[in-house]
Amino acid sequence: MADFGQIEAILKEIGNGTPDIHGLAVVSSEGLPIASELLGEAEMERVAAMTAAMLAVGQRSAEELNRGTFEQVFIKGELGAIIIIEIGEEAVLAAVTGTKPRLGLVFMNMRRAAGQIKSLL
Repeated sequence: MADFGQIEAILKEIGNGTPDIHGLAVVSSEGLPIASELLGEAEMERVAAMTAAMLAVGQRSAEELNRGTFEQVFIKGELGAIIIIEIGEEAVLAAVTGTKPRLGLVFMNMRRAAGQIKSLL
């Protein structure tokens, strides 16, 4: 059984330690919200649904274009970015950032958090 308290503590730590991140969510591969930090409930539902759609497109694209197994999706918009990395087969970690994120720091902290969360799911 997942330890939601520990997952939320990990998300809080990465959110506090990475000022470029405006929101974080752990989402099941089916698009169901598992945990979040810095996101309201309504926004969490929307992020979870969009994450599932982006995950499906990312997985399909990697497969169809012979790029190997899915690892991450990065979408940059005028007002910020959305980054999705795999936690395992059952879940992903999504981050919503500002307009000029320090990507090295964001990816490093996301990968570290994903490893910690994977052991809790």
